Amino acid sequence: MTGAVADWLGGACLLAGALLSLAAGIGVMRFPDVLSRMHAATKPQVLGVLLLIAGLALRLRTGSDLGMIVLVAIFQLATAPVSAQMIGRAAYRSGRIDRDLLEADELAGR
Repeated sequence: MTGAVADWLGGACLLAGALLSLAAGIGVMRFPDVLSRMHAATKPQVLGVLLLIAGLALRLRTGSDLGMIVLVAIFQLATAPVSAQMIGRAAYRSGRIDRDLLEADELAGR
């Protein structure tokens, strides 16, 4: 009984994660500027990947698989914010962002 519930929850997590990752991909393709694309590439994509990882953990349920899944989740949480910051920084320095969209520009004096 518990295995069946875990399988159903895992399937729901996999489906929700896939839909969030799809929404992130559509956002990256459709949004007009770098900052919006950066947001779409990091926020829903990270949650989507974490839901996919949770779904896999609920489906696999073995010690070695769970250890690898935890490592993947930690790596995803560590690299997504850094990559978003680097993309934003590169876009700012190359002048590819619309400064009218910024509410505050802390880097203007540097």
